[in-house]
Amino acid sequence: MLLKTFGWSFGVTAAGLALAALLWGWQGFAVVAILSVLEISLSFDNAVVNAGVLKKLNAFWQRIFLTIGILIAVFGMRLVFPVVIVAISAKIGPIEAVDLALADPDKYQQLVTDAHPAIAAFGGMFLLMIFLDFIFEEREYKWLAWLERPLAKLGKVDMLSVCIALIVLLVSAMTFAVEAHQHGGAHVDKSATVLLSGVAGLITYLLVGGLSSHFENKLEEEDEREHEAEEKARQEGKDPSLAGLAGKAAFFMFLYLEVLDASFSFDGVIGAFAITNHIFWMALGLGIGAMYVRSLTVYLVRQGTLDDYVYLEHGAHYAIGALATILLITIKYEINEVVTGLIGVALIAASFWSSVRRNQRISQSHDSGGEKDETSDEEVGSKA
Repeated sequence: MLLKTFGWSFGVTAAGLALAALLWGWQGFAVVAILSVLEISLSFDNAVVNAGVLKKLNAFWQRIFLTIGILIAVFGMRLVFPVVIVAISAKIGPIEAVDLALADPDKYQQLVTDAHPAIAAFGGMFLLMIFLDFIFEEREYKWLAWLERPLAKLGKVDMLSVCIALIVLLVSAMTFAVEAHQHGGAHVDKSATVLLSGVAGLITYLLVGGLSSHFENKLEEEDEREHEAEEKARQEGKDPSLAGLAGKAAFFMFLYLEVLDASFSFDGVIGAFAITNHIFWMALGLGIGAMYVRSLTVYLVRQGTLDDYVYLEHGAHYAIGALATILLITIKYEINEVVTGLIGVALIAASFWSSVRRNQRISQSHDSGGEKDETSDEEVGSKA
């Protein structure tokens, strides 16, 4: 079952890493590997959410999601989107951006380096909003309880995350952007560019979130209709399973899944710019990661859930927060991409280990016949 579900992912991983090593040596191999792990880590909660929706679809729509959906995910968001970001930031056409990356890497690197403050501000704001909305939300499980409890209380203030993000943007524009790093080691004032790009990143986050909420509401409406149809079938003595979702409902589910996947893809793609500006390394690494996200989704639908690792989502969002901070710092200072990637991987690994330790303590408590209420379970989790 494992090989059947992850076989294509394993194959793409081997081919992608081999290609990276062959064309760009060990540095390319290392960066592509880190990007793959980063994409899988940041998209873990995406797989869980996808599985919860995908299991409601019939076999036909599941195949559509896993075929057409993977094309959109890999070639659309992970390949085309980074090129579009570079093209807009460098003020060149997408085809010209790809041609430059292939034919004149030095010129391409110069354009990307000069456009980096805009990319960093846009991505930094988008990722920062994801992180802030997460830590300001009240959650059942708390990884770093000493920090997450007071922040959850502060999160009751309306629009707090937007206010903090705007303050961070203003500070970044007045500090890092005043002497932004440019090609050749020069420093220029990019305050206006950083402010404009940062606001664009914030608006993009709010639009993507609003679109996701719209389709989620549509999905809930269709679910209500489905339950009503099932109840009516029972009252009439018919088989409730025959009163499943109509084509329109399934189509709304598919659209909702694609919007969700696109919104989750933003953090991976934009976080990748904190690690490298090389669009082909990004395409390989993020493409490999996207394959595993799809495989994880299928695995969750067919086998169960990975919800036992309750702190992984926390670790992924702390990694997003770290990437947002690093992106803003790189407006002025250069940071090695391997170091940047390892910070995110370390946070994910720490959250995974904490989840394992929590599960071991709960298992030992059950084996010893101990009884815990919901409060004590939360305390066990928060100390992990």
